[in-house]
Amino acid sequence: MGLDAGMNPRTLFVPALVVLFAGVLSAGPALTIYNQDFAAVRESVSLDLKKGVNAVVFADATLKLEPDSVLLRDPAGKVALRILEQSYRADIASQGLLLSKFEGRALDFLVRDSDGKEYTVSGKVIRSGHAPGDTSRRVSPIIEVDGLLRFSLPGEPLFPSLNDDAILRPTLSWQIESDRAARLDAELGYLTGGLSWSAAYNLVAPEKGDTLDLVGWVTMRNQSGKTFADASVKLMAGDVNKVERPEFRIARAGMADPFAPSPAPQVTEKAFDEFHLYSLARPVTLRDQETKQVEFLRATGIKSKTLYIYDGADVSRYPFWSDEAVRNEPDYGTWSNSKVAVYREFKNSKENGLGLPLPKGLLRFYRQDDADRRIEFTGENTIDHTPEGETVRISTGDAFDLVGERIRTDFVRAERQDQMEEAFTIKLRNRKKEPVEIRVTERLYRWVNWTIIENSDDFEKIDARNIEFRVKLQPDEEKTVTYRVRYDWK
Repeated sequence: MGLDAGMNPRTLFVPALVVLFAGVLSAGPALTIYNQDFAAVRESVSLDLKKGVNAVVFADATLKLEPDSVLLRDPAGKVALRILEQSYRADIASQGLLLSKFEGRALDFLVRDSDGKEYTVSGKVIRSGHAPGDTSRRVSPIIEVDGLLRFSLPGEPLFPSLNDDAILRPTLSWQIESDRAARLDAELGYLTGGLSWSAAYNLVAPEKGDTLDLVGWVTMRNQSGKTFADASVKLMAGDVNKVERPEFRIARAGMADPFAPSPAPQVTEKAFDEFHLYSLARPVTLRDQETKQVEFLRATGIKSKTLYIYDGADVSRYPFWSDEAVRNEPDYGTWSNSKVAVYREFKNSKENGLGLPLPKGLLRFYRQDDADRRIEFTGENTIDHTPEGETVRISTGDAFDLVGERIRTDFVRAERQDQMEEAFTIKLRNRKKEPVEIRVTERLYRWVNWTIIENSDDFEKIDARNIEFRVKLQPDEEKTVTYRVRYDWK
């Protein structure tokens, strides 16, 4: 079932996982971790093959490896390899597995009494309770002791020595045929689950003003069942298409001083295909079950805006209304929301101290209290992948001292059912000690053919169904915005 690993391009995709470990690795592993919970692994493996068939065992695989994803090649293109047979085993020795091998047989159990005295009890393993690879199917063991059944272990099971068939780590074994004796450093690549990364950003602003200092972190998590020592790591950002197969489905930080001088960059970035690739500056060791963080971005003096947006129509009250109901029912859109949302906005550009494509992740906002110079948390949200030159706008919560009220004051439908008019009054109150501008967004949800026939304030048409009023309020001031809209179905 294997293919020759010569210069023929077809040989780059071998339908069996050939992690060959007949010698010593000549270099550390390389990882490209995707933010979709999988990784591509590359390892350089030294092989010492004889002519003919070679039995090879590799006992350093991951627990969530995809056996048919392997890329194996001789970088020099001189040695032809043929995979005759391959086996992947992840049934590593455990208490449950060894118990399952003793089902129907007697086994000694070590028991400790309340005084610490130890003695052994013999019991027959009726059921081990072990279900390989599926924790949902595991049940309690059944052990027969002195003719009585117990639904628990009577003590610590004592197993004889492991036999030759037992493995301690996920293991690959296969038969490889070589057309001649050869020593080579093979290049091996495969995909595995259990490796993931995410980005997080901490932004700090002074008590007064909207400039920001930013520290960006990448967090890597290794749950693959294998430790990668001194690995070269790249992080791929973007939505890479990958078919999710059930057998490989994966079940799914601290803050540095943002005002410190910028160190040498720990991560470099470049565009790669339709994605962005971030490379760590130095090798890292990712231990199994370890979470590791690396700073990848630091910027100061970022110009930012604080936006106050009032979206008064609480349409969440109508989750199952049809388009026809939205268009015709008088009650739709009459519920009012009093909260004024707070948004933070900044441009991801070099002129603004940034200019690095930002991978999707969590943004946390902090503001420094001038009284004690300590920072206080003021909100968080997530951003999607953001290219250089784009603007980041995210909601961080609701304003405490700003209030809105939206009231529908009129609703008229023409007798011919081809026209409708609605009128609204929107009241805004500023209880802050400083002036603010509130952006009032109105969704014209009834129909796409609309005309504003009366309005107290100027507005901007945002798109085919949305308009926005920008209202400036002085401290403790209240203002009212009114408008009347006509819909036509001619």
